[in-house]
Amino acid sequence: MRKPVALVMLALLFLARPAFAKDTMTDTPVAPPVAEKRPHTIEYHGIRVDDPYAWLRDPGYPEVTDKDVLAHLEAENAWFEARMAPHKDKVESLFREMRARIKEADKSVPQKDGQYLYWIEYEEGAEYKKWWRRPVGAVDDGSADELILDEVALAEGKEYFRLGALSVSQDGKLLAYAVDDNGSERFTARIKNLVTGEILPDEIPGTLSSLVWVAGDTGLIYSLANENWRTDNARLHWLGKPTADDIELYHEDDEGFRVGSSLSANEKWIIISAGDHETSEVRLLPAADPLAEPLLVRPREKGVEYDVDERDGTLYIHANDTHENFRLATAPLDQPGEWTTLIEGSDDFYLTGFDLFKDFYVVEGRLRGLDHLEVRSYDDPARIEPIVFPEASYSAGLDDNPEWDVDVLRLSYASMVRPNTVYDYHLADKRFETLKVQEIPSGYDAALYATERLEIPARDGTVIPVSVMYRKDRAPGGPLHLYGYGAYGISIDPGFSTTRLSLVDRGFAYAIAHIRGGDDLGRAWYKAGKLDKRTNTFNDFVDVAKGLIDRGYTRAGEISISGGSAGGELMGAVINSDPGLWGAVAAHVPFVDVLNTMLDASLPLTPGEWPEWGNPIEDKAAFELIRSYSPYDNVRAQAYPPMLVTAGLNDPRVTYWEPAKWVAKLREMKTDSNELLLKTNMGAGHGGKSGRFESLRETAEEFAFILWQIGADE
Repeated sequence: MRKPVALVMLALLFLARPAFAKDTMTDTPVAPPVAEKRPHTIEYHGIRVDDPYAWLRDPGYPEVTDKDVLAHLEAENAWFEARMAPHKDKVESLFREMRARIKEADKSVPQKDGQYLYWIEYEEGAEYKKWWRRPVGAVDDGSADELILDEVALAEGKEYFRLGALSVSQDGKLLAYAVDDNGSERFTARIKNLVTGEILPDEIPGTLSSLVWVAGDTGLIYSLANENWRTDNARLHWLGKPTADDIELYHEDDEGFRVGSSLSANEKWIIISAGDHETSEVRLLPAADPLAEPLLVRPREKGVEYDVDERDGTLYIHANDTHENFRLATAPLDQPGEWTTLIEGSDDFYLTGFDLFKDFYVVEGRLRGLDHLEVRSYDDPARIEPIVFPEASYSAGLDDNPEWDVDVLRLSYASMVRPNTVYDYHLADKRFETLKVQEIPSGYDAALYATERLEIPARDGTVIPVSVMYRKDRAPGGPLHLYGYGAYGISIDPGFSTTRLSLVDRGFAYAIAHIRGGDDLGRAWYKAGKLDKRTNTFNDFVDVAKGLIDRGYTRAGEISISGGSAGGELMGAVINSDPGLWGAVAAHVPFVDVLNTMLDASLPLTPGEWPEWGNPIEDKAAFELIRSYSPYDNVRAQAYPPMLVTAGLNDPRVTYWEPAKWVAKLREMKTDSNELLLKTNMGAGHGGKSGRFESLRETAEEFAFILWQIGADE
């Protein structure tokens, strides 16, 4: 509810701190906080931009200790709690419903890696998992099972816990793992002796990378996050030596590039990759001798991305140098820059990757927007065996396949109506063996649901794919939830979700808009939603919504929408342009202060993001374009739909002040009395709460808000 004029005046009297009115009897806020406006102006290219809420960025970030900032965030959280209080029963009901769809005592399908079978397991009621193994050939009666890592114990007493990299040494005796306990995505790596159970004294704080065993399991390769949360290095730690003695194997000088390390499929080579969103460069080191002179595969060339693997002295290179949808090439190890095409790039087939095995290789990609896998022969290029899946719309790919010499592939498969399924695909007879189908304890009948793949034209004539799910007994034209992302070339696959059922079973249709900016239909689809074509992403989403209305799937004002991070930017753009379409909006850790963030090269992601959004520091045209759509900069005096916004205090990707500033400006400018709530996780980062059940509670809050605002609250 919009606060009365008297309360507005009361708030303005206390501008030293974000003020909000409380009921003196209950200490409950009765009006949202009003953020102080403090003069702040920036100027680029002769253009002045006022930013009166810039003070919400703590000058000591990533430490947030400013009393005014914390007071404002706490006031917003108090307002969120006050407004959601009448709906606590609904949140709890949704939470119980979502939790009942999760098999609490559950385990993954064991997978062989070397001399052991490995799997993960959840115990009844546990938020976190346990990692197990047993020797190959041992009796499956529990007597030989070995607990190698216990996340439950590691997370005990912590508000936030996340396991990052985990890597077992090649001899199976050591385990390297990394933990983040505050959501900052700066992990501390430790090493466990799996024979004795001892945690070794080796400790590497500040990692943000994989952990790669090398040199006969005596060394570990990792990357540190620098002060700006960028991995500009690959480092070697010798087991038992002080981290001060660690050796930097590679340092990247381009502040926009990130560095990562991995092993080749045959585990003979260390692959050190550097790149940003449009250019990459790869070096190889012998895994047995990481201090050897690195082999540069091909010097970086702006706009050329490539990745590499090796087999029997031949490099296999996945590259976009001759076609934007990538080709697969080969090169001799002693002439790594001499590439010969093995699979041509294609307008129809988007080649997203490949995996080498001893006797064959697998090509992954998308054909007409759907996942496509092919098994191919090293000896006979004409021998191509597609893996055929049963449905017209689905998500499928290689699962965990750690071994080099195999005749069976582990696959994963799902659709919007088919639960996640794990198969073994037997290559000799092209046979699927079902190993595990996601179990839904509270019950699920796929026959009650239907899924469609629609094509809806955008305003420029481009046809946008849309995946839709609904109950067959749903009356047409009711509420609909529309999800989108549209950035970084990330596709949104039409997979299965148990939480989604809580809307669908209440009469909602659920739609995914496969908008430009993702790579759902290939690399050109991605390029058509970035840089100077960024607004296509927003237009596509709006036009999909209008198309769904025109086709009778829903009505204006009955569409709830959600997106996170860059998808939160999408939310901000479409509520500025078409506020009347939406009945409720959930914007999670939204990237909404685009101009200010892209102007600040000291922020963790900014230099590496310029190829995605443009560099407004050097390029006036980029400055003007970003300014024209940046959600924060385009808030204006108009009615806005009801909104739930989330943030993470420790989020290094979308800093907490972006949603905080945006909400403050919306409160100032909007002319309606619709709900506007901001919830900041004070002990979490970009992903929100950790733990499989605590994260469900946040989804339950989102859905309760949507049901409340759309008028479907029970």
